[in-house]
Amino acid sequence: MLIILVIFNLFLFNSCSSEESSPKVEIQSQSFNDIAKLSKIEEIAKKNDEIYNSRNNSITNAVRIASDAVVGINVTETKRVVYRDQLSPFANDEFFGRFFRRFRSTPRVREYEVKGLGTGFIISPDGYILTNNHVAGNASKIVITTTDGKEYEAEIIGTDFTTDVSLLKISGKNDFPFIKMANSDDLIIGEWVIAMGNPFGLFDKNAKPTVTVGVVSNMGVDFAQEDNGDYRVYKGMIQTDAAISSGNSGGPLINAAGEVIGMNTIIFSTATDGKGAGSIGIGFSIPINRVAKIVDKLISHRTLKRNFYTGIDVKQLDSKLSNYLDIKQDRGLIIYSILKNSPAHLAGLEPGDLILSINDNKIMNQEDFIIATYDNFVSDKLEFRILRNGKEQIKTLILVPRPGE
Repeated sequence: MLIILVIFNLFLFNSCSSEESSPKVEIQSQSFNDIAKLSKIEEIAKKNDEIYNSRNNSITNAVRIASDAVVGINVTETKRVVYRDQLSPFANDEFFGRFFRRFRSTPRVREYEVKGLGTGFIISPDGYILTNNHVAGNASKIVITTTDGKEYEAEIIGTDFTTDVSLLKISGKNDFPFIKMANSDDLIIGEWVIAMGNPFGLFDKNAKPTVTVGVVSNMGVDFAQEDNGDYRVYKGMIQTDAAISSGNSGGPLINAAGEVIGMNTIIFSTATDGKGAGSIGIGFSIPINRVAKIVDKLISHRTLKRNFYTGIDVKQLDSKLSNYLDIKQDRGLIIYSILKNSPAHLAGLEPGDLILSINDNKIMNQEDFIIATYDNFVSDKLEFRILRNGKEQIKTLILVPRPGE
């Protein structure tokens, strides 16, 4: 009987002990939950840090570095139109000129203002700005808007139609934010690039440049573009698929380090109206090394002496012309005519000469000829390699100013 009572008491003691100790087990369980929650919070915080760090990448850093140096440009250009007398076609006629001169009225001249916009970027703390000639080269008034919303009137230091480069200057302080120039010869096809600008005047909305991202699609692209009867020459152009639209002209193309590698200038677009020209992923920038060479000349001289002429008229070679001239190839460029006493005449060039190269640049069509000849200065020498009577010859042409200039 005593043994049974002892066993019963032990059972009650153990039961009580188990009930009294159970809260400790619950406390320990809650501690584990708190640790799990804390671990989850730390994991989320780590993920947030990863997202933040991935957002602050080289592209966003480059934008941060360069943005404040990008400016919006609003220009006013005065255009002049001369309305000629209906009899004016006879004015220079040897016979009719004397008769109609007495009835000819004074030509009417009308001037009107045209507004335009574009982009530029500051390249020095004292306010030198780069943009395209087709943006500001003929402007009578230029207003620059910086990213702090301030406006400045700019003066044209110098401008070059051929390379499509203009150098402007604003005053007011000597600590303007500016973009550093990279070496545009040191590019890789496929590397990331960023186009910054003022498409469709959006800079005026909040004084901030629009940013688009792409890659270097191609390099070393040469072409010429006619503009009002003259030609602009684009050499070594950087092609990119970063979106460039109307208003982006003159803006910077920057690399992942926030340095400018080119000036956005030309786009291929399906739009028929320049005001609505948008990107289709084919844009071109002037290499900054080429721009820098022109800037140095503009600062030194302000006006570049490009008022030269060659005195050559050329014609595309075809099978009919090659048979007539007894030339075995049917592709190339033939000298069609030459002005008497012109640089070409003095160089010994003749009609019928097949132009093979100019300054070692192969000539196959008229665009090649324009690129090789237009991007030069008075007194420059052009070495023509020609084919005459089946034999190659070298002729050196020296560029001189046009008669009367």
